[in-house]
Amino acid sequence: MSSPAERYAAARLRATAARTSLAGFAADLPFELDPFQVQACTALEGGRGVLVAAPTGAGKTVVGEFAIHLALSKGQKAFYTTPIKALSNQKYADLARRHGAEQVGLLTGDTTLNGEAPVVVMTTEVLRNMLYAGSSTLKGLAYVVMDEVHYLADRFRGPVWEEVIIHLPSEVALVSLSATVSNAEEFGDWLTMVRGDTAVVVSETRPVPLWQHVMTRAGIFDLYAGQSTRPRPASTRRSTRTSWPTSADRTGPPVRRGPARATAATGAGAGAGRTASRRPGDHRRGSPWSRCSIVRRCCRRSSSSSPVPAARRRCSSAWAPAFD
Repeated sequence: MSSPAERYAAARLRATAARTSLAGFAADLPFELDPFQVQACTALEGGRGVLVAAPTGAGKTVVGEFAIHLALSKGQKAFYTTPIKALSNQKYADLARRHGAEQVGLLTGDTTLNGEAPVVVMTTEVLRNMLYAGSSTLKGLAYVVMDEVHYLADRFRGPVWEEVIIHLPSEVALVSLSATVSNAEEFGDWLTMVRGDTAVVVSETRPVPLWQHVMTRAGIFDLYAGQSTRPRPASTRRSTRTSWPTSADRTGPPVRRGPARATAATGAGAGAGRTASRRPGDHRRGSPWSRCSIVRRCCRRSSSSSPVPAARRRCSSAWAPAFD
């Protein structure tokens, strides 16, 4: 049980938090904010820049939306930059649905909608061009959200992000969002040196798990054996096999196609000594071949007198079954 002093201090903190802009913003959300979101939004409301590094699906965009909420509540402007037009179009639709189409604009290479709105979604190159041209649209700008800021490391487009970060006016608060930046602390130190006080918020919790599979004609298999126990829907489960076929599952060497039925002996194991009758092409429905089997098959066919048809036959009859 906590002491009276601790309970009083907690009550003071709750009363103070209830009077912040974050409290009003969170009240309109249909979910409760995660600790990293609260930490980033609190730093942003305190006048600091923010670098948020969190896995895909964790809710980094909420921090950017809070920056837009702050700008609108103060009668200022906010820009939301993305690396590609498709993402810009998506964010424009989301923000227009939330704040109204008259409050949100869109600027891309081929689209201009309400460019003087308080909230403008744009590709990063558009903002870079505005900075160099001294555009009047920058007047009143208070927040810039840079989604996918890890593009800074891109060999060809990275300088665009670097130029925007360096040339933005000092009074503009920068919100940097990324799911793949690996050196967040080092990047945050550089942002602090260039932009001023910047809070680095890192979350390693992945609320949306990623499951990696391979689809073949036989069904859907786990890419890494033993690492996934997620059940697959019956509509996509076309095979009772629960893992990728191994050498013990193969019934023998691949059977050469021909007009007659072929017979293949099974390997060593529980079914040793049995034979399996196959029709030409049945191997396409069996287990994937090993690489050595494919190479040997190609070498046997390389002695054909017509090289071009032989190459085509090698591609169609040898390699294709390996990826079925």
